[in-house]
Amino acid sequence: MTEQERERLNRYKRAQDRVDEIKGFYTHLIAYLLITPFLILINYFTYWDFQWFWFPLFGWGLGLATHGLKVFGLGSQWEERKIRKLMEEDKDL
Repeated sequence: MTEQERERLNRYKRAQDRVDEIKGFYTHLIAYLLITPFLILINYFTYWDFQWFWFPLFGWGLGLATHGLKVFGLGSQWEERKIRKLMEEDKDL
């Protein structure tokens, strides 16, 4: 296998991993959007005086926001820079 082919496979693998990360986030988002209304309905039909659905709504929402930042924001840029730096150091050896 030539160096060009190896690099092409590496780029393909990185792209595939990135698509998996994005797909994972959207799966997480869809689950949040589908399950949250059911939690609200369960709370409404059982005991509405104490609105406990806010706890999972905010907790899960915070987890979802963190996941989104990792996939689309701060996390991915830092990781890419670190990977490039390590690859350059490895090339020098």
